[in-house]
Amino acid sequence: MPNAMSSIQSPLQMSISESTNLRCRISLEGRGNVIKFNNGVKRATTVSCLGVHVADSCESVGVGKSSKEVMEAEKKVLVGTYARMPAVLVSGKGCKLYDVEGREYLDMTSGIAVNALGHGDDDWVKAVVDQANLLTHVSNVYYSIPQIELAKRLVASSFADRVFFTNSGTEANEAAIKFARKFQRHSNPDAKEPATEFVAFSNCFHGRTMGALALTSKEHYRSPFEPVMPGVTFAEYGNIEATKKLIRRGKTAAVFVEPIQGEGGIYSATKEFLQFLRSTCNDAGALLVFDEVQCGLGRTGYLWAHKFYGVYPDIMTLAKPLAGGLPIGAVLVTERVASAINYGDHGTTFAGSPLVCNAAIAVLDKISKPGFLASVSMKGQYLKETLKQKLGGNPHVKEIRGLGLIIGIELDVPASPLLDACQESGLLVLTAGKGNVVRLVPPLIITEQELDHAVEILHKSFPVLDSNSN
Repeated sequence: MPNAMSSIQSPLQMSISESTNLRCRISLEGRGNVIKFNNGVKRATTVSCLGVHVADSCESVGVGKSSKEVMEAEKKVLVGTYARMPAVLVSGKGCKLYDVEGREYLDMTSGIAVNALGHGDDDWVKAVVDQANLLTHVSNVYYSIPQIELAKRLVASSFADRVFFTNSGTEANEAAIKFARKFQRHSNPDAKEPATEFVAFSNCFHGRTMGALALTSKEHYRSPFEPVMPGVTFAEYGNIEATKKLIRRGKTAAVFVEPIQGEGGIYSATKEFLQFLRSTCNDAGALLVFDEVQCGLGRTGYLWAHKFYGVYPDIMTLAKPLAGGLPIGAVLVTERVASAINYGDHGTTFAGSPLVCNAAIAVLDKISKPGFLASVSMKGQYLKETLKQKLGGNPHVKEIRGLGLIIGIELDVPASPLLDACQESGLLVLTAGKGNVVRLVPPLIITEQELDHAVEILHKSFPVLDSNSN
């Protein structure tokens, strides 16, 4: 199996030195849980994508335990919010992941569309380690160079004039909500009741915090926590006539829409629909917000998904792949929107830290290259064509859709048995929609050979759906 990189342990267990000396090269032998280090010592341990020294006292953090032991320990100490897949992943390199027993998996999940450069990218590792040795966090009380350099790159490559950094996609959407309401107050100073309402769409997902949750269409996400933020109306995604009735001057502050819905089932907007939203928002004095948390930053083969449509928003929210696995989000706005925001209107302690922004610069510099984006487009088309050849005739497959490397396979039955079978065969995939869509969002660096391997495992795993549908 290929070499992987050693793990980050707790601060007491690791030492960071010059990045060129960080890598503790290992090899996973066979299918067992043995890992061999440079010094010849063999042991089962936890490894991951940032190369640091692995301490001998690894057992204190659960290293050397079996998957079953780790999963049992999780039940005792973590809040039960996740229905996890039964795999304890400990290391990764490129598009491959390894579990605590040493099993290899082809990763078609990218940490839910996060690891655009795969695991352990050399330039990303260097950016993180170099910055960690220099300066990690100072808060937004002070200026920091990586934050400004990243913002300059985002502005130069987009419609936007200014950037606000957050820690996640849901935080980016929360900021966009506040910015939209403040913009309406700023733009209509004489209005007794400036516009405060929002329009969102069926199958949409904008996050889990209370404002973003209110904009998320799935009722079972919202109902346990109601009352959520009032003033949100949902229209059918893509339905121009139904949406037209909901966008009203003096009432609608903003319209939130994903150019391509990820969590909702890999549904793509049409150019006509986005053009309609743009012109209707202009007429109503409402802002148009594109949520590109999952579909942005190269995933479609375009740096921004909306570039495919040639329609531009007033606000765009980003997150998942921007820092290659470290937590970051961003709100990109025009000068017109930014002019409504004053000191103290919004803030965050951790967002835009030097460490995370330096990692994001490394990611953005790679994925924004025309050749890289062209390769994503080609591989996305290759994947769709291969899926249609191998799976198109299967009676359980209703549709194969998507753009670039965000692909959905809609089934006529729940997809969970297929996910389990794929994992057993060494392939990690996700669901979307109502649990009946297989979501494929691999690292953007994936090769055609790896895509062939993924499709072959999917193809061989499909019979499990027959046994589960009887």
